[in-house]
Amino acid sequence: AWVSSLSMGMIFFCSPIVSIFTDLFGCRKVAVIGAAVGFAGLLSSSFVSTIEPLYFTYGILFACGCSFAYQPSLVVLGYYFKKRLGLVNGIVTAGSSLFTVSLPFLLRVLIDSVGLYNTLRVLCILMFILFLAGFTYKPLVSNAKEKEEGKKGKFRFAPEKKIFNFSVFKVTSYRIWAFGIPAALFGYFVPYVHLMKHVKDRFGDSVPEEVLLLCLGITSGIGRLIFGRVADYIPGAKKVYLQVTSFFFIGLMSMMIPLCHVFGGLIAVCLFMGLFDGCFICIMAPIAFELVGAQDVSQAIGFLLGLMSIPMTVGPPIAGLLRDHLGTYDVAFYLAGVPPLIGGAILCFIPWVHERQKLKERAKTVDGETTEKMLENESTFVSDTAEKPLKKIESGF
Repeated sequence: AWVSSLSMGMIFFCSPIVSIFTDLFGCRKVAVIGAAVGFAGLLSSSFVSTIEPLYFTYGILFACGCSFAYQPSLVVLGYYFKKRLGLVNGIVTAGSSLFTVSLPFLLRVLIDSVGLYNTLRVLCILMFILFLAGFTYKPLVSNAKEKEEGKKGKFRFAPEKKIFNFSVFKVTSYRIWAFGIPAALFGYFVPYVHLMKHVKDRFGDSVPEEVLLLCLGITSGIGRLIFGRVADYIPGAKKVYLQVTSFFFIGLMSMMIPLCHVFGGLIAVCLFMGLFDGCFICIMAPIAFELVGAQDVSQAIGFLLGLMSIPMTVGPPIAGLLRDHLGTYDVAFYLAGVPPLIGGAILCFIPWVHERQKLKERAKTVDGETTEKMLENESTFVSDTAEKPLKKIESGF
């Protein structure tokens, strides 16, 4: 359990570092190297016979490789798609839902037939496909000078302010977003971690709990496609309202889990939860592009994912401690629904704050243009008054 927990936390914890490398070297190089490191970590894990080395091979090496391969896939989409960015993110992120549905059944068959170590080696095939897919991230060259430097193989190290781009936190709307989402995630992942155990405690082995994972995966994929398309019709920072809606329903569904004394009720809850989980995930990148722009989006997403690693790691263990002390998950699920509601309420302020920022920037631009025009008029007036006496003197001569 600690190995898998470390692996999940490292994927998000490394995100700020990944964003720096993405800005320096581009999406293609980072994704390819990340997939290669992940492949090496997964392959080396298949030769480990004790648990201790897995902390490094799977918990750190494989997880870091996945982190370096994952984030560029979100950033690169904004370079090629503008009008349909939400739909494109929905299609891309729906792939993870497809594997959420199918991979558990495949893993069960593989482990029963060839064992754990050979199963890890089979999964290396997926990492190798990811390695090849990274080469399709064709970089965009902004001007001829960069193209010539690329041909000559020159690399100029970026200034420190460019490497550690903390200027994104000067954007008030992004700052609210970057702290509001982690606040919501303290309870967000509790149902995903503890739902199966709760089902066994309440219903025993008489119900197929795998159906709940199936429902979550299917509706999450559908939600990513639907809400990704819907996001394209919502202008600017108002896309945040979709995340507010998703947090509200996920928090409500978490509180509904203890009230479901019939397995069919849990299925309905998981269907709704998966749908709005897909909504939350697919519009993260489009919102980041709206708040900070394409130039700073890589580190904006990186900082956000890094902050997300804290509640993702802390929330589920707290729920587990509550279950150990109280003997039931009911209180844990009730409390898990509170942070998404609070986080959603915080995010409601973002469109208003972002609009005020844009108005201030426009006012500064107008003031700057007005000042320039006044200076130009003053200089022309001075030159005209200087020319007139000269003309009089010339006419006098």
